[in-house]
Amino acid sequence: MKGVNYMIDFKLTEEQELLLESAEEFIKQGNYDEYFKECDREHKYPEKACNAFVEAGFHRIDHPTQFGGDGLDLVTTVLLKLKFYENGWPALTIPGGSLEIDNIMAYGTPEQQAKILSYASKGIKSYTLGFTEPQAGSDNSGMTTKATHENGKVYIDGHKTFNTGATVAPYMMCIAREYENENPYKDMSWYLVPLDAPGVKISVLDKIGCHCMPTCEVYLDHVELDESDLVGVKGKGFYQLMKNFETERLFTCVSNVGMAMCAYNDALAYAGTRKQFGKNIGDFQIIQQKLCDMKIKCDNMYNMLLRCAWKKQNGEQLGVDASLLKRYTGKAAFEVIDDAGRAWAAIGYTNDCRIARLWRDQRGARIYAGTEEVMVHSSARALIKNGPSTFCK
Repeated sequence: MKGVNYMIDFKLTEEQELLLESAEEFIKQGNYDEYFKECDREHKYPEKACNAFVEAGFHRIDHPTQFGGDGLDLVTTVLLKLKFYENGWPALTIPGGSLEIDNIMAYGTPEQQAKILSYASKGIKSYTLGFTEPQAGSDNSGMTTKATHENGKVYIDGHKTFNTGATVAPYMMCIAREYENENPYKDMSWYLVPLDAPGVKISVLDKIGCHCMPTCEVYLDHVELDESDLVGVKGKGFYQLMKNFETERLFTCVSNVGMAMCAYNDALAYAGTRKQFGKNIGDFQIIQQKLCDMKIKCDNMYNMLLRCAWKKQNGEQLGVDASLLKRYTGKAAFEVIDDAGRAWAAIGYTNDCRIARLWRDQRGARIYAGTEEVMVHSSARALIKNGPSTFCK
């Protein structure tokens, strides 16, 4: 973009330093490693750790001040979440609802905002995103969930899948077709659906990773809503979805980068203590090469992530940058975690090793909020359309 200076000062502010120091101390005192291992093994939400997180007030740092939040900026929020993931916090379980709040503050009525923030302020996941359907994953135009308007009411019928936290959230942000416009992209609307309403049925999917947060299928059988449950503008749901993806992909990349950093640090520590053939494995060139490449990738991901957060914080649309960020961090984070597991060798293949959980969890982050294949497809089209880039601005 012409006229924009992309020179960013990555030096932390005093407020950021104090916040991250308090997070580090919180994690150290909590000593949650064994607890997270237990939660992963038993497929349960880490309630004890998350409750402590909320009691410490970390969950509300980016909540609007009018709802009792601290109102801190996006870059600071990203740094805090990154700190927790860097220290092994399980994927998808950091309380606060940054994405949910971003959506509702952009499109919700004052009443809807107050409703959602009343849950988020307590650290409760306020709603699950109801976008994906069995026949409509990457192809959003294939959605068939229907909104029918009768006698001042709205009735939702459909089948949503891969809904994060549907068993713990009170609502679903459901996208449905109105069937009033032949163009599906101009025919979608968002509705806030209570998940305890008659006609809602939820089943939990059996995943290979992200065991600490349930992923669900949700069946909607003529679920009755009020017209006031519409979120945003009728028929504009697809365009609202595109904005959602910017934020969702950014925070997905926070977990990518944090999990990679965690794996790198675990591998680095192991390389300095594990002895084979009479010396530390870190003395072998092949391990040294892996560690160097892992560090380079972590630094690149971190810089790219902060640049995108800074741009969004300063009012720029991320567009293709969000897709490129997700493509790169998804791939690079997996490579880092995989190499870290290989440094641990057989132990890294056991569930007693934290890297095994990171390896399983991060695979999910390469799929949700848009697969890497879709990121490449959408990014490349935009890059070709926009023409050559000016890298030094």
